[in-house]
Amino acid sequence: MRKSSIYAVLFALVLVLVACGDSEDTTEDSTTTDEVTDEVWEEIKEEGVITVGTSGTLYPTSYYPEGSDELTGFEVEVQREIANRLGVDVEFEIMAYDAILSAINSGRVDMTSMGLRGERKEQFAYTQPIKYSFATMIVRKDDHSGIEKLEDLEGKLAGGAATTVYSEIAEKFGAEVKTYGNATNDAYLRDVHNGRTDVVINDYYLQSLAIQAFPEFNIEIHPDLKFHTSTTSIVMPKEAEKLREEVDAIVAEMLEDGTLREISEEFFDGQDVTVEPEGDVIEIEGIAK
Repeated sequence: MRKSSIYAVLFALVLVLVACGDSEDTTEDSTTTDEVTDEVWEEIKEEGVITVGTSGTLYPTSYYPEGSDELTGFEVEVQREIANRLGVDVEFEIMAYDAILSAINSGRVDMTSMGLRGERKEQFAYTQPIKYSFATMIVRKDDHSGIEKLEDLEGKLAGGAATTVYSEIAEKFGAEVKTYGNATNDAYLRDVHNGRTDVVINDYYLQSLAIQAFPEFNIEIHPDLKFHTSTTSIVMPKEAEKLREEVDAIVAEMLEDGTLREISEEFFDGQDVTVEPEGDVIEIEGIAK
């Protein structure tokens, strides 16, 4: 974790030596060095630890199995493998989803796994994707919560976390968003089942596994609505270019040797999230990619 300023800029002196004498020989030696050091990377190497921000409540990407105090999940195990290949230890900081990027900017954590879009792509460094997906919605099984198309979200109550693209989509189509903070899946799903909310919009792979854990709930993934393709990458401070290069090379290596696919299949019920989804997916005008 960073303890000092992000930039370390070393300016060399320009030395000009002029020799004048009876001879006409004149020697000028000019040396300039302008090197920017990635202080995030230097400190990680020095301390031998990389700090990762994660929710710890989102199955199957970052969660504690029942009866266990050992954090695991797709993103957690990918980050552990990255740390291992970097030759450093990894420490996880559990925090609300919408606090993680601020924690990266403040130096509290060094990296996370997240999908960046719009202006945020210019504010952080990130690797090639470790996961491809799209959005779906969980609705009540008996009547689809009265939703057959995206426009039917008008007037509905959607469960969601603050500042996510899924809440933005719900609001774009006229739904009111009920926010939960860093809640676990059962809180969201139980409210749809009980009618306290109408819908939860989220990542397809996450939702397809979440509902399997609650077969007694009157909920299902909407059978006809697939929208807003997305990617997840490893995200770091904008100025941590050396760290980004190192981690991106490891991600490419893990894709090549099959490690990412194996971790995906372990946590996503045999599905490979490292390839782009097939089929038609609705893209929503006005929602940043």
